Amino acid sequence: MCPLSILDLVPVPLGGTPADALQNSLALARTAERAGYTRYWVAEHHNMTGIASAATSVVIGYLAAGTTTLRLGAGGVMLPNHSPLVIAEQFGTLESLYPGRIDLGLGRAPGTDGHTALALRRDPHAADTFAEDVQELQALFEPVREGQKIRAVPGAGLRVPLWILGSSLYGAQLAAALGLPYAFASHFAPPALHQALQVYRNHFRASARWPRPHAMVGVNVIAAETDDEARYLFTSQQQVFTNMVRNQRGLFPPPIDDIDDYWTPAEKHHAAGMLACSIIGSMQTVREGLKRFVADTQADELMIVSAVFDPALRQRSIELIAEAAA
Repeated sequence: MCPLSILDLVPVPLGGTPADALQNSLALARTAERAGYTRYWVAEHHNMTGIASAATSVVIGYLAAGTTTLRLGAGGVMLPNHSPLVIAEQFGTLESLYPGRIDLGLGRAPGTDGHTALALRRDPHAADTFAEDVQELQALFEPVREGQKIRAVPGAGLRVPLWILGSSLYGAQLAAALGLPYAFASHFAPPALHQALQVYRNHFRASARWPRPHAMVGVNVIAAETDDEARYLFTSQQQVFTNMVRNQRGLFPPPIDDIDDYWTPAEKHHAAGMLACSIIGSMQTVREGLKRFVADTQADELMIVSAVFDPALRQRSIELIAEAAA
C-alpha cells in the first residue's frame, strides 16, 4: 500500500466552537502520528462557520507544536489571496521552527465566495498569474543571490517543499511543467481525476528535488467496527454535501439514521457525484476498497479525508484505516 496522509478541514461541530474544532484536530494529528501517517494538511477557507482553518499557517504551527515527527502543511494555501513574499515568510518561519516537517500545497481558487473574496482585497484577476506567483514563491525559498533586493526572512535558502493542488487539468499541467508533486482533489471533485493524472505523468519534467512525478489522490474514507456503523457516520458528510447543493453552509452536523429522509433524489445525485471517491465500511471493507482505489489510480500517496462528527470515533476511524492499509 502507498503512504497515507490526512486532510483535515478542522470542522466546527454543531454545538461546538472553533476552539473545540482546533483542539479536536490536535488530538487527531497526534493519533495520526502514532498510527504512522506521513503528513497532515489543513486547508484555507474563509467566512465558513463550519471550518476553523482560515488562518492556515497559524493552525499548522499549533499542530506542529503538539506533535514531534508528523509532517504538517497546507492543503492548501490559496495563493491568489496572498503576496508570495508573505507566504514565503510565513512558511519559512514554520520551517525554521519545525525543520524538515513543513509542506506547502498551493491552490488558485479563492477558497470562499465572491463577497468574501472582496473582503480579502483579492484581485478578481489574481488567479491569472498563479503560475508566475508559484515561480516567484519558489525563487524566494532559494538561496539569496548577489544583488537580490527582496528576500524572505525567514524563508530564503530553506526550500520548503511546494505542491500544486487541483481538481482540473490546469493544476496537472502546471505541476508537470514545474517538476512539482501534484495533489488531486478527488475527495470532492472527482470527474477529471484520471485525465488529470495522465496529463501530469505524461508531461512531467524532472526537477532537482523531484526526479519523477509524485501524485497524491484525495479520497473520503470512514472506517468503523461494522459497515453499517461506518455508513451511519458517513451521513454527516453526506448532509454537508447536500447543503452545498442547496447553497447552504453551517456547522458540521451529527449523523442521522436515514439520509434518504434528508436529501431529494436530485440532491442525492449531485452530492453522491461529488462523493464518488469514498470508501466506507469495516476494516475489511476499507482494506479492499483502498486496494482497488490504488490499483485504479496508481497513486503514489493517498490523502485521506475522514469526516466523522464524534472526535473519538474520528480518531478510531483513522486508526482502523491505518491498520487496513498495513
